[in-house]
Amino acid sequence: MAGRNDAAPVIIKRKKIVGGEGHHGGAWKVAYADFVTAMMAFFMLMWLLNATTEKQRKGIADYFSPTIPLSRISGGGDGSFGGESVFSEDQIAQNGTGASSLKPSDERQALGQTGTEANEDDAGSFAERAQMIEEALMGHGSESAVMDNLLRHIQTRLTDEGLVVELSDLEGEPLFEGRTDQPTPTATALVAVVAEVFGLVDNPVAVNGHVAAQPEVLIEDPSWELSASRAMRARLSLEAAGLAGNRVLRVTGHADRKRAYRNPMAIRNNRIELILIRSDV
Repeated sequence: MAGRNDAAPVIIKRKKIVGGEGHHGGAWKVAYADFVTAMMAFFMLMWLLNATTEKQRKGIADYFSPTIPLSRISGGGDGSFGGESVFSEDQIAQNGTGASSLKPSDERQALGQTGTEANEDDAGSFAERAQMIEEALMGHGSESAVMDNLLRHIQTRLTDEGLVVELSDLEGEPLFEGRTDQPTPTATALVAVVAEVFGLVDNPVAVNGHVAAQPEVLIEDPSWELSASRAMRARLSLEAAGLAGNRVLRVTGHADRKRAYRNPMAIRNNRIELILIRSDV
């Protein structure tokens, strides 16, 4: 009995196990991920506001809150992959704007914006008109060697304002007599050609006059009056060649302030710009 009383007591320790201890405190990661996503969306929004035009922003807004049905018919098809794309112009009402033409081919569908009205003066339609004008201009080059030589004075480019047809001096072949506003036969013939091709469309027209800089500094700079006077002469030549006078929207002289070539005295800086203006500008 004495031996049992001297025995050390048995101590039992029970360890309390709490489930999920290794995963506690992770909720902040979810919140942080949401924050990063929101910031990315915010910066993307700021970029879109800076990189798009008002029309493009309206198109994006209409995409997320459409006011017209996106599909006239079911998108289902008869066989595998037989359905139509929701962006197809056969499925979506179009207003003719965007990269496609008013009557797109089967290969160039799905490039227009959604809408219900066709605007003939949209970007796509004007690009087609500009291309037609350029082809008409270049087509005159096959008529004769003289006409082909005249067309060397012409350069065209498409800008945000419209199609710019630039008539410039060449070495030994000026458009005006000396430092006057008297047009040469070359200038008269060129303006007549442009008036003829501009008659294919009804867009308004602007005329800009430019002159090259002079090597000497003059007390009174005649460049402003000379460029404006040459632009006015070009307008009169356009009207004499058959262009309706009410189509001319403005006539401007820019002196030697807007150079086509880096050298301010380059002969090609003597030029007349005849601009076929986009109707929506």
